Amino acid sequence: MAKLKLGILISGRGSNLAALITACEQINFPAEIVLVLSNRENAQGLNRAKTANIPTQVITHAEFSDRKAFDSALTEALEHAGVELICLAGFMRLLGNDFVARWTDKIINIHPSLLPAFRGLHVHERAIKAGVRLSGCTVHYVRSEVDDGPIIIQAAVPVLTDDDEVRLAARILQSEHQIYPEAVRLIATGQAHPHGDIVKLTACDSAEATLINPSIKGK
Repeated sequence: MAKLKLGILISGRGSNLAALITACEQINFPAEIVLVLSNRENAQGLNRAKTANIPTQVITHAEFSDRKAFDSALTEALEHAGVELICLAGFMRLLGNDFVARWTDKIINIHPSLLPAFRGLHVHERAIKAGVRLSGCTVHYVRSEVDDGPIIIQAAVPVLTDDDEVRLAARILQSEHQIYPEAVRLIATGQAHPHGDIVKLTACDSAEATLINPSIKGK
């Protein structure tokens, strides 16, 4: 069976890219990375990709007169590589409506909160200030609105009483590295289907665990 062809868009260190590379190196994983594309020449993730012998390309947004021209260049590169699913992995540019429309249900993103809570920036600081007991991360299909779109998979992470943004972010990042490859696997194997505003899952739901924080005494 042919593997799903992935294009990974990055702007920085590429830690989620590294998790996807590791997953794709497994023989039975149903996807492969055919292009890593960055808008920054000095993005550390480019070196990760080159080490793994994955084709890379830099398209610097500053070289284009407007967002539409930049987005068109991205699409041309992705189409040329035969990309079937785009994974945003720390890509720090907003994508235009035309780009999102062209790749509808073929772009996914990971966000460090339990969406729809805490969209946007400074997520961990805001979660701590709000006093939530659980935060986490979400992989979702991309829509025109920021951090919006049908949810594929989430991981819940306890917010501890002595947490600051750095400690909470580090624990959530570990969960990101688990659920991003899993989201790709669910899509590639046909177990996750976007259906309007939600994702329908095929025989992969679980009710095995309930995470409670703080824990209930005696449980």
